[in-house]
This record gives sequence, structure tokens and C-alpha cells, in this order.
Amino acid sequence: MKTYEFGNAGSNIVLIQPVDDHDLEGIENEFEAISSSCGMSVRLTAVRINNWNNDLSPWEAPAVFGKDNFGGDASKTLSELVKLCDDKDKRYFIGGYSLAGLFALWAAYQTDIFEGVAAASPSMWFPVFDDYMKKNDIKTDTVYLSLGDKEEKARNPVMATVGNRIREAQSLLKERGVNCILEWNKGNHFKDADIRTAKAFAWVLNTKI
Repeated sequence: MKTYEFGNAGSNIVLIQPVDDHDLEGIENEFEAISSSCGMSVRLTAVRINNWNNDLSPWEAPAVFGKDNFGGDASKTLSELVKLCDDKDKRYFIGGYSLAGLFALWAAYQTDIFEGVAAASPSMWFPVFDDYMKKNDIKTDTVYLSLGDKEEKARNPVMATVGNRIREAQSLLKERGVNCILEWNKGNHFKDADIRTAKAFAWVLNTKI
């Protein structure tokens, strides 16, 4: 996996974000928005994911749109990302957009290395992820969730469950003592991904630091 670094290399605040080519188109704008919103010296490590549906899905699942099934290799991806977090003097946060947002949330159930999760428009419709959250304990105390206000109006019946799933996720996390906000943005899933992700990271940083 190729990494792209932004910001102060010496900062003790490190943001880890799985990205695809579309994310990379807006990543500089995202970083500038994060920096201006939190006023902190931070380091953003964007990690290019080669096979989005395979490498970010926590378990195998049939295709919901298109023909690509979900491969369930998130554990392998996480093991590589954790290698980027080996400096004990630094504080690490994880976040992402869409399936990367779901991956970031799932990752916080696997390891306590991340102090907070910035999940912008996460794919909460992912099969049985709601059951997974009910049966397991998250290992961070700060989670940002967001969704576009048109996302739950999708024609795809599976993806249309995202609104109820993300509301349930916030309620569950708050019941478990997690500081969790759910923010609604204007538009569908494909609007302002860079700005939405920046808002997610900025909220987590301003909450934790």
C-alpha cells in the first residue's frame, strides 16, 4: 500500500486514513480544512487501498451494487496500518469516508491504538455490522459519525437502511459510554467527501486534544 504524507512530520498527532483515487483528488483540500478547523499541528497519512471492496470489508459479503463482492480482508489491511503506528510518543486517530469510514469504526473494535474514530458517511448498511456492534465492545471512547440527508433515500434497498443503522449505532455507542456525535450533512453520498471527512477528523481532535 502506498502512503501519502501531509503536514508536520514531527507532530505527535497522526491521522490514518484509507483512501482511493477519488479521495486523493481532494486530500490536500481536506488536510487544509482539518488544519484550519482544529488549529493544531497534525500529520495526515493517507493510505492508498488497492482493492476497496476486498481490503476494507471486515468479512465476506455479496455485492450490494455492481458485481464486486466484499472480500473480507480488512484484518490484513489493519495489520499493515498498525505498522504505521509504532511510535509510542505519538497519538493516533483513524478515519475515512464511505467503506473506509466503516473500516475505521471496525478497526477500533480490534485495537486500542486509535484514540478516536472519524467515520464520515460510513457504509453502516454493511451486512450484519449492526449485530457485530451489539456483540462486541469498542476500544476507543470518541467516535464521530455523519451521513448525507439523502443517503437513506437510495433506491437500493440495502443501502437505504443506512439511516436507521447509523442512528442505532450512535445510540448503542452512547449507551456504552462512548462520546459519539451523529452529524447530518446536506446531499447524497457523493457530495463534499473531502469536507465531510475534514469535519469528522476536526471534531475528534477538538474533542480529544
